Amino acid sequence: MPSRPLKVFVAIVFVCGAAAASSQQSGPSADATRRAVTAADAFFSTLTPAQRAKANLDLNEKTRTVWSNLPTGIAMQVGATERNGLKLGDMTPPQEKAALALVAAVLSRDGYQKAMQVVDADQLLEERSAPTRKPGSQTRFGRAEYYVAILGKPSTTDLWMIQFGGHHLAINVTVAAGQNVLAPTHTGAQPASYQLEGRMVRPLGDENDKAFALVNALTDEQRKQAILGFEVRNLVLGPGADGKTIAPEGVRASAFNAAQRKMLTDLTREWVDIIGDAAAAARIKDIEAGLGETYFAWAGPTTNGKGAYFRIHGPTVFIEYAPQGSGDNNIDHIHTIYRDPTNDYAAKAARR
Repeated sequence: MPSRPLKVFVAIVFVCGAAAASSQQSGPSADATRRAVTAADAFFSTLTPAQRAKANLDLNEKTRTVWSNLPTGIAMQVGATERNGLKLGDMTPPQEKAALALVAAVLSRDGYQKAMQVVDADQLLEERSAPTRKPGSQTRFGRAEYYVAILGKPSTTDLWMIQFGGHHLAINVTVAAGQNVLAPTHTGAQPASYQLEGRMVRPLGDENDKAFALVNALTDEQRKQAILGFEVRNLVLGPGADGKTIAPEGVRASAFNAAQRKMLTDLTREWVDIIGDAAAAARIKDIEAGLGETYFAWAGPTTNGKGAYFRIHGPTVFIEYAPQGSGDNNIDHIHTIYRDPTNDYAAKAARR
């Protein structure tokens, strides 16, 4: 499929996202589920039988864990499955539009925009990398290498799942009869900032800025507790770490004042609010209920503009932000993870 100009792609997906999100803002969770089913059926209607066989798989413990932050080509080199689904590069424009409308149907307006900004960054990475790529290399970046999959049968009552992912993005939404679950989801960026049509874009800029604001709002004693005594170069519970746990570290939010607690909640929202509004509101309420048992940990410099790792670890939330590589200026390549230790892949609904 021919590559379309970046600005054209952005315009197409933004229109799809805005339309879906505007309807989400006023509807309850059940309406969000019905919209997801409608969008899934519309996407299926554009596909050939062979394409649908790729795009629609059974939902089980094996298929749901097939997601990654790796670019196309590298996964096979390390013995992993690439990804579930049908990639955008193998779709016609109407099919791609329907696929992205499906993604937009389960995300908030801002969450959809963030996801598309990650895709745009990866397209720029492809354009920069292609001229110097070694002959025979199978590694590919760019929007054509993002996959859409539906696991299970779209339903308003039974569990099913939507996956949208490629390099630095793995959106995993389990549709759980009126309560969509985003965890686990990976977001990243490379480059972490870029110019598009005369404006600066930072897909994960608010995550970075809010975290630095919080660490610098801590008292000396709180900061001493928060800062880890070692360097962290990558995600501890990233892709491939399903079911694993670690002990909480850092400063406990029970020691925070009201302003600090609000800053921590606002930082957490940068991940939670990727999902549609109704599901996000329920998640924030749940996270706030356990805020006193939530820990904030930091590794690296505390001056914004430097590369630093941080972690939010509570009873029902686990978030990591990890600049890649060593040194304090590694700010152009970011990995993050969002999990719910109690409800990844809608485990609670699956047990009912």
